Amino acid sequence: TMDTHYENYLETLEGKKLPVVHCQKGTQGWELCPEIAAFEGTRFEKPSFASLDLGRYVGGREYKSVELAGLCTDICVISNAMLIKAVLPGTPVKVDSSCCAGVTPESHKNALEAMKMCQIDVL
Repeated sequence: TMDTHYENYLETLEGKKLPVVHCQKGTQGWELCPEIAAFEGTRFEKPSFASLDLGRYVGGREYKSVELAGLCTDICVISNAMLIKAVLPGTPVKVDSSCCAGVTPESHKNALEAMKMCQIDVL
């Protein structure tokens, strides 16, 4: 998923609670780094913490497991992991903690612990 915001970000509820312009579509900060951009696959732009399009995409399909990584562990990763867990309750959901980072080391750790409590496997 790609956190995607627009010029009106600071006017949104998220922007009022997190008044830091980031991931504005079309800017360098929104672009994927070249190492990630090189991978083929479906990308979901999302204006909120979790991607409902991702949930619709994985819903109704069968997977042996689903593994996530990304930024920020304590905001987007946990939100998408919980979304996938809700959509695919019988599928193991995993988060590779070595490929994630939170806003702070403490909030990263807290998010990992919260996911463990919700039966998400933290690697």
